Amino acid sequence: MAPGGSTAPGRAQTTLLLTHTIVVQAVTFMLRPASAYRALELDVPGAWLGVLGASFAVVPLVLAVPSGHAVDRFGERRVALAGSALLVAAGLGFVLLAGSVAGLVVASMLLGTAHLCAVVAQQALVANRTPAHRYDAAFGYYTFAASLGQALGPGLIVVFGGDRSIPDTRAIFLGATVLAVPLLIAAALLRPSGHHQQRTAGPAAGGMRELLRQPGLVRALTVSCVVLAAVDITLVYLPALGAERGIAAGSIGVLLGVRAVASMASRLLLGKLVAMIGRRALLIGTVALSAVGLGLLLPPLPFWVMAVVVTVAGLGLGAGQPLTMSFLAEVAPPGLRGRAMSLRLTGNRLGQVLIPSAAGVLAAGAGAAGVLACTATGLAGAAVAATGLHRTNPHPD
Repeated sequence: MAPGGSTAPGRAQTTLLLTHTIVVQAVTFMLRPASAYRALELDVPGAWLGVLGASFAVVPLVLAVPSGHAVDRFGERRVALAGSALLVAAGLGFVLLAGSVAGLVVASMLLGTAHLCAVVAQQALVANRTPAHRYDAAFGYYTFAASLGQALGPGLIVVFGGDRSIPDTRAIFLGATVLAVPLLIAAALLRPSGHHQQRTAGPAAGGMRELLRQPGLVRALTVSCVVLAAVDITLVYLPALGAERGIAAGSIGVLLGVRAVASMASRLLLGKLVAMIGRRALLIGTVALSAVGLGLLLPPLPFWVMAVVVTVAGLGLGAGQPLTMSFLAEVAPPGLRGRAMSLRLTGNRLGQVLIPSAAGVLAAGAGAAGVLACTATGLAGAAVAATGLHRTNPHPD
């Protein structure tokens, strides 16, 4: 039964998957900031902080597609179980190896691998066990759960590490490891879709070449990449815009919180919105809405107007990721959906590296407003690209 199904076993599996999603994200978003705090405790040079951050992202960039292949070949449960075990191992790595920068890098690489395996397995499970007419609602709930976990993680740093400027990182590492252990049980109880058994026949036999030939796939990947990069850019350059215009950091924090809440709300209501408007029209409209929202931030505005504009942008940015997941799940044949989701993650990671880097170069001359203007332009281009997507179901289960 798909997420959002009506039977008791279906609801139990949905709850189990969403709980697994929340905890994976919460533990990850506890460990990543805590590792940076630990590096500061070790008085490492600033360049090493960059290495530490990159060590989390580089493994997913290299292993994303192989992990999707593993999901398609061995099933979602096994890869989710591997991701859960690696998450526990990463927590122990931070506990045992955090006395040196090299140890932090090794543990961070383990964390990146764990997060990748868990996320690819989760997304493939949603895609494979959900009827096509419920993709939008299912991915909306899934991405809402992921956002909730990402919001809870930093708060748990205070719970375990205290409210000092540099928290007790060892307590955070231990707490995160304890929270990760039940994920092993949750992953073991997940019921695989069985689509991995189709790998030797039909479209799945064509592998990545067959997948890349699917109509609309590259467009959906492009839209997903641009939208996620836009989210990252707002996290960095909205504070920069505030600094340039003398807006208090607390006020910018409120705006970022408003954006996050608006994004979560759009994901929670996604199924109903698609039923009313249609997936393609909603994707075009929400990406265009986010472009307009960021564009309206360019002139100086009163704070309450900025809050309204950021809310508009947040609503648009929140819908982009689950909607592109729905398109990919519908386009990809059974037995290739793990690889489809891993391709999306690869594109997203590349976008997160390349687009903000280009934005940083631009900011040197044009400032934060120039970066936001270019981001709005990129989102407008993504909305145009989304017009080439059509809701079809060429591979019914």
